[in-house]
Amino acid sequence: MIPNRFLAILFLIFSLITTPILQAAENPLTYDRITLSASAQGKAVNDILVAVLFQQMEGPNSESLGAEVNKTITAALAAAKKVPEVTAQTLDYQTFPTYQNQKVTGWSVRQSIRLESKDRQKLSVLIGDLQKSLKVESITYQVSPETLHTIEDGLMSEAMKAFQQRAELITRELGRKRYRLVTLDVNTQNAMPHPFRTNARAMAMDAVPAAPPAIEAGEQPVTVNLQGTIELQND
Repeated sequence: MIPNRFLAILFLIFSLITTPILQAAENPLTYDRITLSASAQGKAVNDILVAVLFQQMEGPNSESLGAEVNKTITAALAAAKKVPEVTAQTLDYQTFPTYQNQKVTGWSVRQSIRLESKDRQKLSVLIGDLQKSLKVESITYQVSPETLHTIEDGLMSEAMKAFQQRAELITRELGRKRYRLVTLDVNTQNAMPHPFRTNARAMAMDAVPAAPPAIEAGEQPVTVNLQGTIELQND
């Protein structure tokens, strides 16, 4: 009978021999692989305008303040609904105490609305009308998803052509006739919103509508990056 200790030693030796062989079978060696990249840049026109307006009031009674703020916001929403090209929604509603000498002396109530439209002119006029009762927190230019996707698809086609040209150039320069694509990663740098923030205190409530703000949408850069690995073929 073979001692258990001897069997354990044989098993250990067998494991040391077979493990590298199994690992090599699972991870075969690869040669002639080259990693390269290509990119394409373009611009997307900001075709969505987003504005955030708010009402904030302070006083000793939070309930009466809340009712007054709600009344103002409701009227603003009603005005926005009269413009079909504008989408409106309410945002956060906040009630918090005000202090003096570390004592609660009153309350502050605030609520915001968000307005969005592709019609820059009509939203600009609406913002001017609403400034008689609301203050402007921010105006943001954005690129719509459909516009962004269209731009990205065009840039992706350009980047793919550039990638193929580089891959073919490398293949020829290294004396090979063809290559195969091993991996390909596609990354996009989307257009980011461009905010323009106003001084809320400077937007005092007037008895007549304020002049519509001057708005120029502009453009946002869009980039598509490709990074992949090719393997040169011998035949």
